[in-house]
Amino acid sequence: MPKRQKYRKSQRGKIRGKANKGNTVAFGEYGLQSTQAGWINSRQIEAGRITSAHFLKGSGKVHIRIFPHKTVTATPQETRMGKGKGEPEYYVACVKPGTVLYEIGGVPKEVAKQVMNRISHKMPVRCRFVERREE
Repeated sequence: MPKRQKYRKSQRGKIRGKANKGNTVAFGEYGLQSTQAGWINSRQIEAGRITSAHFLKGSGKVHIRIFPHKTVTATPQETRMGKGKGEPEYYVACVKPGTVLYEIGGVPKEVAKQVMNRISHKMPVRCRFVERREE
């Protein structure tokens, strides 16, 4: 959840195109990159963080590259039409194809692959394992 925001409620919008920012591994050696567009819930992001922390048992460093800025509103069940927009229910991060979701450093490639595989099971979008490119 963001600390401050300009507007309480946001429109849904459309996720168009591929990611041109945040699409390379910048902080760790290995990353988890989305291959689909979609919304990732704040709870799903947290589930991935807990999974990685549990598997690594204190070794290595995990970087979360996405943040849930967008509010998703909902009206209560069995409410009649009208009466305006619903109240904010939860927060999501809008993810384009190519966005790096998580990064990991300080562990061997095999361990990183296992961790990212476990995290990808928690994600609502398809993901792939990527390595840092040396330039």
